[in-house]
Amino acid sequence: MSTPEDAAQLLVRILEAEGVEYVFGIPGEENIHFVDALNRSSIRYILVRHEQGAAFMAEMYGRLTGRAGVASATLGPGAINLQLGVADATTNSTPVVAISAQVGLDRIYKESHQIIDLVSLFRPITKWSELAPAAEALPELVRKAFKTAQTERPGAVYLAIPEDVEKAKVPEGLAPLPVNVVRPQEPSPSQIARAADVIALSRQPIVLAGHGATRDRASEALVRFAERIGLPVATTFNGKGVFPDDHPNALGAVGFMRHDYVNFGFDEADVLIAVGYELQEFDPVKINPAGDKKIIHIHRFPAEVDDHYPVEVGIQGDISRSLRLLAESVHRRFDLNGTGQRIRELMREELAQGATDDGHPLSPRRIVADTRAAMGRDDIVLADTGAVKMWMARMYPTYEPNTLLVSNGLSSMGFAVPGAIAAKLAHPDRKVLAATGDGAFLMNSQELETAVRENIPITVLIWEDAAYGLIEWKMDLDLGTSSNIKFGNPDFVRYAESFGARGYRVDAADELLPTLRKALADDGVSVVTVPVDYSHNLSLTDMLGELTGPF
Repeated sequence: MSTPEDAAQLLVRILEAEGVEYVFGIPGEENIHFVDALNRSSIRYILVRHEQGAAFMAEMYGRLTGRAGVASATLGPGAINLQLGVADATTNSTPVVAISAQVGLDRIYKESHQIIDLVSLFRPITKWSELAPAAEALPELVRKAFKTAQTERPGAVYLAIPEDVEKAKVPEGLAPLPVNVVRPQEPSPSQIARAADVIALSRQPIVLAGHGATRDRASEALVRFAERIGLPVATTFNGKGVFPDDHPNALGAVGFMRHDYVNFGFDEADVLIAVGYELQEFDPVKINPAGDKKIIHIHRFPAEVDDHYPVEVGIQGDISRSLRLLAESVHRRFDLNGTGQRIRELMREELAQGATDDGHPLSPRRIVADTRAAMGRDDIVLADTGAVKMWMARMYPTYEPNTLLVSNGLSSMGFAVPGAIAAKLAHPDRKVLAATGDGAFLMNSQELETAVRENIPITVLIWEDAAYGLIEWKMDLDLGTSSNIKFGNPDFVRYAESFGARGYRVDAADELLPTLRKALADDGVSVVTVPVDYSHNLSLTDMLGELTGPF
């Protein structure tokens, strides 16, 4: 006679049915049955050092695979620690399922130890937040969680499992529900026709591709669309790589704090074709300050309302299908003017100049150039939030979708190191580099131990300036002075070695590229620290502020 199954075992069977490969988390005494059931399943439990790291790992796994990453925590403080990564996932439109323990139903209604209303706490930062009232509800609740998280617009969901529900016996025959895949709707023929008319009557249309185009795997269709009609294409920071930077129609990425080269392409345009763009990626006022451009919005869901994003035509449905139909309906081909070519030349010249800058501490351009030289076309870089992100997102040439990952929804610091672990699990055949400032690195540096213990080879490149460099940059720009941004650092080489990782320090500009190549070739975890000269920050913004045109 078989032993009756408990709810924790049922939950794990449901996760297996959903195709879950990894659960990232920290156990607590209230969910030990769940962790034990995972240990006897096909799912690999990645024990982390902080629940924030677990949430960032789940987010990056979800971003790279399109399948919801799963983060787990105990009740109370453990669940609360998940919240930053959960909010980051929602604002970056990334599918995540966060599961935590909760106090038992026998005391959830009254004041008692570690009790807090977690469902209400997670509700503002998720698409859906719920508590499992009984073991019998798990098949429906978990199927709803994954369906909600993965359906456009994707985001995070939260499910609380009370302690007594987790260990309750379940009725015989209770099973996971079938996994049904939501199919994107067919784009409206009338909207395709309207959009084609707007493009045909335009003077100079331009394409802006966002992260939604990457999620919908629309890169190939986007390239064909731009080539067929003869359109310049810019991307958001989050969308980098969905249109290759070495394509003759590419303008580069838009989203920098100053009017950059690529912005002049938008200045000349009268029609903006937004493909998979979402307003949280950056404020549309930067590319449509007068609100007078006609906007064609192509996405799986309607556009958000903004007075600088007045949608003339909205096309909802599969993005690749929408682009193919629209290309077939536009009976006109535009001639690319010289602006796009000049924009690409200026960025190439800036990067080439950086590649030969032998200053020490190193210029940001030199670090970007050598990082690009060390990484393959398909390799993955995660650029953490801070001055690092500004330089990398602006300058790092990107050729394939999801090969430069930033957080531009919530712009959370500290995601790159844990995110790199998940990226390597999602793509074990690729090199993975976490590019991070020293401030962001120390927010989740403890996850180096996770990578070492779990034998997940990643490389971390620390841009070291002993300050919160982006805040210093903004203060100097807006106030003419800065304060309260300096701090001290440990010896990062010895710090890395204390976790069992390899540590490298760059003491001259010509050491960076060979050191990066050596670190990336390691079969373990490596940390490279390079001193950065952020005096280049103000010279860059001063130079861009004086531009009157890309010529």
